[in-house]
Amino acid sequence: MADLPLVPLTLEGSFLLHQFFRFDWKAWRSCADGERQKIAAEAVSALQHLECKSPTDANSGANPGPPVQTALFSQLGHKGDLILTHFRSSLEALNQVELDLAQTRLYDYLSLAYSYLSVVELGLYESSRQTYQAASAKGFEPYSPEWKAEIASTLARQSTAVAARLFPAVPEAKYLCFYPMDRKRGEKVNWYNLPLADRQSMLHEHGLIGRRYDDQVKQIISASIGFDD
Repeated sequence: MADLPLVPLTLEGSFLLHQFFRFDWKAWRSCADGERQKIAAEAVSALQHLECKSPTDANSGANPGPPVQTALFSQLGHKGDLILTHFRSSLEALNQVELDLAQTRLYDYLSLAYSYLSVVELGLYESSRQTYQAASAKGFEPYSPEWKAEIASTLARQSTAVAARLFPAVPEAKYLCFYPMDRKRGEKVNWYNLPLADRQSMLHEHGLIGRRYDDQVKQIISASIGFDD
């Protein structure tokens, strides 16, 4: 048992990009009214295209349309004016979103104040040890090809079961709260140095609190290890 990994298994889903922009109001006011209307109309068209995973399907009338993939919010406070959040199935798709936005004339009035790149991640703290033990119980040596294949098969089944959580749509909500949290508190107080059982207990308690508000708040957790700060 001591040879089993101490790292929890994880499931990965949608890739997320949050973009925080400042808007150049002075330059915008100096632009002619007719030109502003053209720029705004072009931006609306581009955002509508990005909003849906498949715009043609959304307009066909055959179904209510695909999940919302991009959303625009007005930002409160002094750190920016607009927030764009994008959900995509790959990093390449997110890169294309950036390139598409950069081609709009509205982009000339935007300056990027901050961005955050991440992936939806579900840590299997409660089931990882059982999964490891089940693979070892079948006689597979830890980290052997057979052992890895057994783990991969289990993860595939679990990914299917929680696909709605791994690949969410942008919620149809009026407000967005962007909540960055760093689990690494420094060399002396480091979340990742805690025993796996302790981390599992803390997250379980944390989750119970969150479930009290699941009718009011749609929580989407993403991680940026290896992608962003």
